[in-house]
Amino acid sequence: MNPTIDLLKSHRSIRKFTGKKIPEDLLRELIRAGQCAATSNHVQAYSIIHVIDPDNRRKIAELAGGQDYIADCSDFLVFCADMRRSTDAAGRAGADVVRGMTEQLLVATIDTSLMAQNVAIAAESEGLGLCYIGGIRNNPADISEILRLPEHVYPVFGMCLGYPDQNPEVKPRLPVEAILREDYYSDARDEELVAGFDRTMNEYYRERTGGNKDTTWSEQLKPLFTSKLRPHMRDFLRKCGFEMK
Repeated sequence: MNPTIDLLKSHRSIRKFTGKKIPEDLLRELIRAGQCAATSNHVQAYSIIHVIDPDNRRKIAELAGGQDYIADCSDFLVFCADMRRSTDAAGRAGADVVRGMTEQLLVATIDTSLMAQNVAIAAESEGLGLCYIGGIRNNPADISEILRLPEHVYPVFGMCLGYPDQNPEVKPRLPVEAILREDYYSDARDEELVAGFDRTMNEYYRERTGGNKDTTWSEQLKPLFTSKLRPHMRDFLRKCGFEMK
């Protein structure tokens, strides 16, 4: 493999950071690298809020589920799907702009995710660690208020960045055979492949550093699909102007 593939395959979520700060010029280079990700029709439908204020970081940490590393990391970014800038620009250019379409929501969310992953890869190439914070969507309205997000902008996730103060093992992924289908979708081998992956994950959970869990991938999925996960998001997105027409 080449160094880029090796880097991608070495990804771990980092939740403990040293006190060392990321130089400002490096942080800006990471953002520039993020901007080089693919973007639908060159819309670039994202904005990033660099949360510096310690009080705001602590508030967001609590709203995101008590994740203290949001307050402790060198830099905390909130990646926002942003259809305001581009639709405003089209309007100023003379367009009769239609807002709130489901496709606009998808474009902005996908653009934001691609951009953030470029930032993540660039960060890891510089020896930094990171952790995505999906807990931003636990209380998106409160977090939007803290960040003063306008209509047609919503927070997709956060990202903690900093110099790692831990060295966790790489978490296994499903075998390629479980996700790569040829020509047509087929789940004929899913039960077999998932059973094998459950054994792999059980071994990982029992043997990883500090590990004391005796569980499997399938068991870990149960709470995700036995309740309605973040049911507030539909109404929240509509209030943001994404009417999903």
